[in-house]
Amino acid sequence: MKLGLINSAWVQAQQPTVFGLQKTKELGFDCVDIFADPFEIDVRERRLIKDECDRLELPIVSIACVAVGLIDFNPSVRDFHIERVKAYLDLAYEYEADNVLLVLGEYIWNREVIPPQEQWSLAVDACRELGDYAAGLNLKIALELEPFKLSLVNSVETMVRFLDDCDHKCVNANIDISHLVLAGVEAAELKRLAGRAIHVHISDCDGKVHGDLPPGRGVVPFEPYLEEIRNLQIDGAISLELEYSPEPDKIVEWVTEAYEATAQLMRAAYLRDEN
Repeated sequence: MKLGLINSAWVQAQQPTVFGLQKTKELGFDCVDIFADPFEIDVRERRLIKDECDRLELPIVSIACVAVGLIDFNPSVRDFHIERVKAYLDLAYEYEADNVLLVLGEYIWNREVIPPQEQWSLAVDACRELGDYAAGLNLKIALELEPFKLSLVNSVETMVRFLDDCDHKCVNANIDISHLVLAGVEAAELKRLAGRAIHVHISDCDGKVHGDLPPGRGVVPFEPYLEEIRNLQIDGAISLELEYSPEPDKIVEWVTEAYEATAQLMRAAYLRDEN
């Protein structure tokens, strides 16, 4: 697998686009995931990202999209978010990426008032439509497993059930190792995602609260999860997710530490494709 970085690490530290991409390449990453909203960036920024990645020979693997409105009970809001995700898929096609990483929303009102199955069905229907759109672009959607109590997909069990209900070849799973730990999911459960997982996120945490820390700064036991991921034989990337650095002015050191720790973990697990 390739070792990538989600460029939100630089974005949230207020670093310029070119600086972040250049540092990503300089540190030794094989590829990059882009965190950019096509409804927010202008045409110059949109082109700058692709041109700079091409110049650096830094492939874009994934575009990260948070679309909690896909399960909104208001049709107009839901329709807007479906079109917004389609714009992300268009951007992924333009950037020659492999997938759009999609974060679904959470049950509202404590799973009361609106039957939970209704929101679940809204998400399934939306993902089927988006899967059809992705298929036309030769792209895939990687669903994020969120560790929060009210998230629609917050365990391997719910991920498998959602993928079964969706039943679309272009709608697949993303594996986030720290999210699995926070959700109390054992590494062995990843066997259930064989043939269905296409992308991986890696970061550390304190075991209690979502953290996105460099590996080694928390309590995540990476080895068993990486072993299961190796057994899944995913033809994709493991991307570092580092957000909200406590010292933004030291973001280069933060990312460097995370790169070195992750590279060592992947090397020990015989996971990284290295020339």
